[in-house]
Formats: sequence, structure tokens, C-alpha cells
Amino acid sequence: MSESRPTASVLVTGSELLTGHVTDANGPFVARSLGELGFAVSRVLLVGDRPEDLRSALEFVASDDLVVTSGGLGPTADDLTAEVVAGFAGAEMEVDTALQGRIHDRVAGWASRAGWAGPALDAATAKQARVPRGASVLEPVGTAPGLAVTRPGGPLVVVLPGPPRELQGMWPAALESAPVAELLTRVPRAEATLLRFAGLPESEIAETLRVLEAELDMSGVEVTTCLRRSELEVDLHPLPGAEPVARELAARIVDRHRRALISDDGSTTDELLAAALATKGWTVATGESCTGGLLAGRLVDRAGSSAYVAGGVVAYSNEAKTALLDVPAALIEAHGAVSPEVARALADGARARFGADVGVGVTGVAGPGGGTEAKPVGYVCFCVTTADGQVIARDPQLPGGRADVRERSVDLAMHLLLRATGVTGPGAHR
Repeated sequence: MSESRPTASVLVTGSELLTGHVTDANGPFVARSLGELGFAVSRVLLVGDRPEDLRSALEFVASDDLVVTSGGLGPTADDLTAEVVAGFAGAEMEVDTALQGRIHDRVAGWASRAGWAGPALDAATAKQARVPRGASVLEPVGTAPGLAVTRPGGPLVVVLPGPPRELQGMWPAALESAPVAELLTRVPRAEATLLRFAGLPESEIAETLRVLEAELDMSGVEVTTCLRRSELEVDLHPLPGAEPVARELAARIVDRHRRALISDDGSTTDELLAAALATKGWTVATGESCTGGLLAGRLVDRAGSSAYVAGGVVAYSNEAKTALLDVPAALIEAHGAVSPEVARALADGARARFGADVGVGVTGVAGPGGGTEAKPVGYVCFCVTTADGQVIARDPQLPGGRADVRERSVDLAMHLLLRATGVTGPGAHR
């Protein structure tokens, strides 16, 4: 164990991940969780189902304090993670008969109804109940148990199932297991600070950090930046003892970029907007053209959104805009479907149709075709109107391809909705 931050690596197994047919959700989840616990995450590796590849990866990360694997715990012949980890730790494999019985009980009813009970099922449960001798067993969330295995003189290896629902469901039990809990007692904890900005390029933060380096000893604070959903995240993670420097650094960064600040506690636009709408008792309605329902989908992503999302309309054609949201045909004829005027009419129409307190309209040229010199690809018009008379409008040209323009349009619409609630000060979302 290092005297500063212990190191950890994540090994995600599955050949389907290497082909691109499946997107890895486990690596980011585990890495983020380990970072919040105080580990320095050295690497996240994707490894195929070949045993020699997993063995090689385990040896590569053997100098870390903790290794977390996901996948390869199923009943089929290519599910060999438990066996490979046992070899890495120098432990023999054995069948845990009590565990086998518990796994059998979990699947017996379903297997009987499906007509799959019998020798094949018995062999499958026996395989999944083979564990390294001396390992701590984590109870299955599906049918695969997890494991915590210590390599003598090496890392603690936590072996978790591949399905994200099962891995995330097992994660609390993994942290509470005796080997992991003992390791966590030796992890120095320091509270990280996450600042979130909108409309602020990374180059501005880089310049700020260069200036502040001349004024503060920042050697004990790890600073990372990440652009996510058009928001710039600045994560300050201090080593033990460097918390006062981290707080001072965060305060100075905020002071220099206050106009772009969304939150100084890591809260996202989505979280702030949901809280603001609930607090004000407002409902929101959407009138979308180029975003095709993505904005409404973003709004209802959060549990409890039925309290503040009244409804939405995807009005892609001009006829739909007129028939469903009462956008005058003459207005479209005069200004074009992509125009600030039509965006305003979409917002008002959505608000009126659903009896909402706030309406948002989005119309634009997502591309790759359809652009003109006056209205090029990426030109998108936004408008948010409220029952108390607020009107917030923007018509930027957004960069990127079709998917980028649509996603960035949703991001900006969320920022404008947040501004309409009055949560942020003037200029926070320019």
C-alpha cells in the first residue's frame, strides 16, 4: 500500500466488447466508484474471453493494490474468469456445495417452467459454484456469484459478473465483504470537489491553472477536466492533508469563471433543473423539430419526472407544426421553419397545448444536408417561454455532425430551461 493514494485497475472481459457490438458500461461505473472511494485508478482494460489474455492482463496490473474484473462468470465453457483468477492467486478450485444449492434454488422454478431442468442445468450450476479455495463469496444477483480473492504478496482481486444490472447490484456487497472492507480501512480518504461549468472551454481552465500554479503549491491536488454533455467538469482530488489547498484552488477557479459556473458541488444541469421545477411547482412542455424527442427523453430520464413534465410534441414537418402546436403557416412561410420566430411559436404552442408553466421550442438544421448560406448546417433556434412572461431565445450554429448537433441542442435547451427557473445568475449560460 502506497503512502498516498492506493492504486486500482479494472479488467472488463468479453470478446463482444472488443468487436464493438456491445458498449462497456462496467468499466466507467467501477472506475468512478473507486475514484470516489479514494483509489487512484491506474487503468481500465478491455480483455477478450481468451484465458491467456486475462492472465496477461492480471500480471500487467499485479503491482496495484486492488483489481476489479467483470464478466466471464457464466455457465458456458468460455466463462473462465474464476479459474484464471484462481491460478493468478495460486488457489485451487473447488465446488461450494451450499452455494450450488442456492444458485439452483434461484433458477429451479424458471428452468422447470421452461422445460430446461435436468443434467445440463445441474452441470451449469455446479460450474458457477466452483470457486477458488479461501475466496470470499458474494451472493449472486443473477446466477453468478462474485468473488474476492487475495494473491499472496499481490493485489486483492474482486471478481464480478458481466451484466451491468448484476454488477451494480452486487457492488455494495463487494465493498462490505471482509477483504475489501479491510482494504478500505487503509485507503486515505480526502473529499473531492467537482466544479461544473457551461460554455467554458478547457483552454480557459488550463490558463487559469497555469496562473494559479505560480501562487499556490498544487502538488498535493490532482486536477482533471472532462467535457460531458457540453458541460466542463473540473475535478479536484486532494491527497490527505492537501484539502485546504484544494478548497482554496476551487474558490479561485470559481471566482475567475463564475459567469459560467453551473455548480460547485458536482450537481448537474439535469439535477438542478429537476429540483428547481419541483420546488417552483412548475411543469414543462416541449415542442421539438430537429431533436426529434431527444429533449423530452432527457427530461423524463429521471425518476419522479412525471411531477414536472407535462408532455411533448415532435413536430417535424411544417404541417405537424401547424396542426399540433398551432404554429401559423404564414409565420413559417415568412420566416422559414428554422427561425427564431418559429422556435418561439413552438414553445408557446407546447405550453398552451399541455397547460404547462414553461415551454421550450427547438428547430434547426441538423444536417448533413439542408443547409444554406443564411442557415447553415448546425444552425439551431431555441426559445423558452414561461407563463409569467419570460422569453429566452438563442440561435447559435452548433459544431459537429448530425448526431452532435442534435445532442448539443438538447444540452443547450436544458441549460436554457434551468436559466428560466432562476437557479443561475445572469450570464451563467451565455
